Amino acid sequence: MLPLSMLGGTLDPVEEALSPWQTAIMTDLALVWFKRDLRCTDHAPLAAAARCRSAVGLYVLEDEWLGAPEWDPQHWEFIRQSLLELRDNLAARGMPLLLRRGAMPLVLAQLWRDYPFTELLSHEETGSAWTYARDRRVAAWCRERGIAWRQWPQFGVVRPLAQRDGWAEAWERFMARPPLAAVGQLPGTTTPLDGGDIPSLDALGLPAARPIPPAGEAAATRTLESFIAERGSRYLHTLSSPLLAERGCSRLSAHLAYGTVSMRQVVQRTRQRLRELRKEGSAEAGERARHLRGFLSRLHWHCHFIQKLEDEPASEFHNFSRSYDGLREDDWSEERFLAWAEGRTGFPFVDACMRCLRATGWINFRMRAMLVSFASYHLWLHWRGTGLFLARQFLDFEPGIHWSQMQMQSGTTGINTLRIYSPNKQWADQDPRGEFVRRWLPEWGSPDYPPPIVDEQRAARIAKERIWARRRQPEARAEARQVLERHGSRKDRSRTPRPKAQPQPPTTTEQLELFAGE
Repeated sequence: MLPLSMLGGTLDPVEEALSPWQTAIMTDLALVWFKRDLRCTDHAPLAAAARCRSAVGLYVLEDEWLGAPEWDPQHWEFIRQSLLELRDNLAARGMPLLLRRGAMPLVLAQLWRDYPFTELLSHEETGSAWTYARDRRVAAWCRERGIAWRQWPQFGVVRPLAQRDGWAEAWERFMARPPLAAVGQLPGTTTPLDGGDIPSLDALGLPAARPIPPAGEAAATRTLESFIAERGSRYLHTLSSPLLAERGCSRLSAHLAYGTVSMRQVVQRTRQRLRELRKEGSAEAGERARHLRGFLSRLHWHCHFIQKLEDEPASEFHNFSRSYDGLREDDWSEERFLAWAEGRTGFPFVDACMRCLRATGWINFRMRAMLVSFASYHLWLHWRGTGLFLARQFLDFEPGIHWSQMQMQSGTTGINTLRIYSPNKQWADQDPRGEFVRRWLPEWGSPDYPPPIVDEQRAARIAKERIWARRRQPEARAEARQVLERHGSRKDRSRTPRPKAQPQPPTTTEQLELFAGE
């Protein structure tokens, strides 16, 4: 598979704010394609559309997405609610939002006959493989008709990127630019167009979704403000506990995944609050600032992991380090998988976390790490199968973060520290009074609850031996150096990366905060 950067039609994210055509007066007919950017604020395609003679918005419900193995009804329900608000917000500014269903090039062709747009405006997307293939078809369709497809980066992912020298500085420059204000008035169109319905799951003949939190741009703003102003005051003390993290984490992960708020808005609002706290100068303000700095540090890693999928799209399917091919592929056990997926492994804390995730679509970072670790090491299950299951459970599924983290937790990147979570130790540390387990596992302690599916210590020891047997091989060591040089984050463009000096992705105690998009 070619890297996404080969699609073309994109702008250098370092220079996108200074692009001359972006600031020029545009007179063509524009189609703004909404994907995972369901907002009006800090939205470069909308800002460009405001300079056009006529513009309409478009969201396409793609059957390819509905049939994808990572799709779940809760994903559409969150998008549907966000689209309802977005349609009203755009209408208030004079722009219609069209909803269509079908394959993207076919939808474009049908719309083009009624509305002969000459500009297709959108954000870049680093998504699952089907979105990559879809974008290639869209690019070909636009080229054949002489339509200019303009794409903007949505956050700090760079397209194209040869290597990571200076990547951190590019991220910082992007995040430091002022977020684009919501456009006050948009041009709209005099062409009569059918807006189309934004269908419910029931209208689509699809299963009902589990309950989801409020969606849309207004809900994202409320969630951000409540975290910055109050909920984040003990962030570092709450993020590891499944009981406390429910309120103490930002809970912005789904909003970031679907773009009802931009990463730049979150970064800059957090920095603004830190400046306010510094001015206050009290001990209490200093303590609040410490927790918000901890949150801000994790935002830096969000784009780092998505950049990995941008540069290595095959990592959705194959081991990041191919030296680990064949390690687990032939050992899949459907019995072990179902016990893990259904929350009946006989390990109470593991099962309670899985039950919570399946019921709510969210659980905190450390518990996600434990679930993946337990499946990958104690049950020796391949990350692809367990990753698809988790993608359907996570309301905040973000492909770049998801697959990078699945592989890190499974030990197949070749460069990250091998950490195997002890589920019983995590239970003792994070739920010492058993409150969380009793809430989600009412049969715990009764004859109905099964015995442990594996011997914890023996399974962990065997898994560690298997991984290290591969990691010690010369070809694995050589590949690890190549992976580090290609994907290690570093600041000095002139310096060749050295493994011992390299900043590494956060440790297991931190990294799944990003898994949740926090």
